[in-house]
Amino acid sequence: MKRAIPVVVLSIAGLVPVWLYQPSAESSTVQATTPAPSTSSSSSSSSGSSGTNVVTTTTVDTEKGPVQLQVTFSGTKITAVKMLQQPNHPQTTAAVPKLIAETLEAQSADIDTVSGATITSDAYKESLQAAIDDNAKAASASPSASASEASSQTVDGSALSTEKGPVQVQVTFSGTKITAVKMLQQPNHPQTTAAVPVLVAETLEAQSADIDTVSGATITSEAYKESLQAAIDARG
Repeated sequence: MKRAIPVVVLSIAGLVPVWLYQPSAESSTVQATTPAPSTSSSSSSSSGSSGTNVVTTTTVDTEKGPVQLQVTFSGTKITAVKMLQQPNHPQTTAAVPKLIAETLEAQSADIDTVSGATITSDAYKESLQAAIDDNAKAASASPSASASEASSQTVDGSALSTEKGPVQVQVTFSGTKITAVKMLQQPNHPQTTAAVPVLVAETLEAQSADIDTVSGATITSEAYKESLQAAIDARG
């Protein structure tokens, strides 16, 4: 029989549920800055140890002023865009955040031109496409990084109905290792809220569904373990 882990009283009003626990997290910042002088005439890239690639593009000269980007990739995904150079004009200043937002959504240079900033938009898209092409070349030259990315897999566990509410987990694997667990559904109850981080921490330590039931959240714990096991079984 498994021992029960006491739940620390966390049911303070307004407590935000813990949806995702990861041993390490990496954040990306979308930036749009005022123009900075640059003498760079060619694109360049640098790869980080975590699989990120930062590409600085060639400067595109326009009648409004120079345009140059710095684009950060995680694998093939665009995670951040920073303007290194841009025309010093109010319409450009207003257009840049829109262009960046569209880029992060479209994940390509196939985005709309911003009305009133056509010249800047076209130069931005040209510079962005150059960065995407540069990143693709870097990725093809680093098969080990591609293999590592391919080995990462996210699996949804089965959705279970309990008398307290639905329970479903989403598990991320790197190879066979469980690297993250996210609650897709959970009962809206203070004891569940307190139990979830305990269950996730136990999962990451045990690397299996063979974990202890949390005292005071037995029903949620059992459903969690069942959904977790389903995700482990479904992993390809």
